Amino acid sequence: MVEVAAERGKQLSSRVSEEGAGWACAQMGTFAQLRPDRHGFSWLNLRTLWLSRNEILAGLFGDPSGQVRARWVAAQKSRAAGTSGTESTGSTPSATGAEIDPEFRIKPALGESFSFLLLGDTGEGDASQYAVVPGMLKIGEGTSFALIASDVIYPTGSGNEYGDKFFRPYKDYDAPIYAIPGNHDWYDGLGGFMRVFCDAPPLRPKPDRGLRGLLWRKPEKIDEARLAEARALRGKPSQQAAQPGPYWVMESDDLLIVGVDTGIRNVIDKGQTAWLRRVSLDPRPKILVTGKPIYTANAYKPSKLEEGGTIDDIVRDPAHRYVAAIGGDVHNYQRYPVKVGDRVIQYIVSGGAGAFMHATHTIGRVDAAGVDEDDFRCYPLRGDSLSFYSQLYARRLRMKWLYLTPDEALCVMSEHIRNQPVRTVRGPVEITRRMRWAARLLGAWPWPFRLPVDKVFHRYLSELSDWDTPPFFKQFLHVSVTPGELTLRCFAATGCLAQEVEPPLEDEVRIGLS
Repeated sequence: MVEVAAERGKQLSSRVSEEGAGWACAQMGTFAQLRPDRHGFSWLNLRTLWLSRNEILAGLFGDPSGQVRARWVAAQKSRAAGTSGTESTGSTPSATGAEIDPEFRIKPALGESFSFLLLGDTGEGDASQYAVVPGMLKIGEGTSFALIASDVIYPTGSGNEYGDKFFRPYKDYDAPIYAIPGNHDWYDGLGGFMRVFCDAPPLRPKPDRGLRGLLWRKPEKIDEARLAEARALRGKPSQQAAQPGPYWVMESDDLLIVGVDTGIRNVIDKGQTAWLRRVSLDPRPKILVTGKPIYTANAYKPSKLEEGGTIDDIVRDPAHRYVAAIGGDVHNYQRYPVKVGDRVIQYIVSGGAGAFMHATHTIGRVDAAGVDEDDFRCYPLRGDSLSFYSQLYARRLRMKWLYLTPDEALCVMSEHIRNQPVRTVRGPVEITRRMRWAARLLGAWPWPFRLPVDKVFHRYLSELSDWDTPPFFKQFLHVSVTPGELTLRCFAATGCLAQEVEPPLEDEVRIGLS
């Protein structure tokens, strides 16, 4: 089924037509009927900003994620050994009763061939998250499990918000879901994440002296009755997942999937690093799934190891046999095929499964790690990203001259990147001074007076625009594994009914495992 859908999806993608990008949305998708209400959260809400303060505090006073993670891991290993330990309260009833592997291994019965979904940065609980669900359910039919890479719950990872931001949207996905946390999940001290995915009781409070301890947001107490009600939405035996900790390794006959926890400030603590080095010695090929991408926006940003070096030192070691590294956190899709010695490692950003879209038109001509521009892939296309932002600002600032049609934006970006337009332009387009000035102000290339279009926009200005109308430019991955080959496919979700019925295939890469 997926092979047929993929072949059809290639002809329906944004790389082929404006309709495939969702610009000509004849009918809204069914996702609108799945939402429990019309309310998301607002970054403009002062309470929300205050609850999210741990990101700023971690930058100013140091990130305690490593120490807290070590406590969570110690508590889980005590549970695995059948001892109470001293870290957890031990007062929360178990939902699964599953045993915990001391090396944090997950061993589902997968067989030689299987497939799974990967969703990144999902949990806003609004239209942009629910828009992904219909296509995900269609393409995900028959998959063995799904993974969420980073930021399961926005804005602060609270265990009391999993109902409408995790259990409800995926209630009809008939397989287990595993996850690795993102920085937003850590704003709750990982309490909600560990309770939901690892069935862990809360840690005992540990005072943190100084200004950080005074200001730091403490984990929110979970309403167990409310959580039990939410769990019932995914209560079938086929949907249950037993996850040992915030990082883990999933084993199959011919592939390991290694999930790592990058905390708030993208540093891997010594305990997790030692575990990662042990896991990586296994002779089977591997995929790394991480909360932070190693390459993004034509820049190299590998997670630092607390002991020195970076996580990419482990990924690139030929003895470890990593074939791909997939990271969330950045809310779009990017793929960098990087030549490392005599092999190619696919470095992928996949964070577009629910949260607000981060711009791609700010990515210049790609040359990172020797990757050629023609071999780089992104979604949305840079031209669609530029046109999207031009429409938003033209409307909100009442500056009609900022507006660039998809064709105009495609041509402006092609001139800047110095390549042929990815999509065939409908009729001649004359690039004018107005278009270039609009692109400058919208951040298409470096300029001192650019309008905010990336993370600043996401954090402070996103609610100034109506994010409940297509196209959303969301995406998810379908990954299929056979004894000799791994196939990664990026499918799009626009919010339009046409793309729900036949999800567009925006990218595909096949990787040998022999």
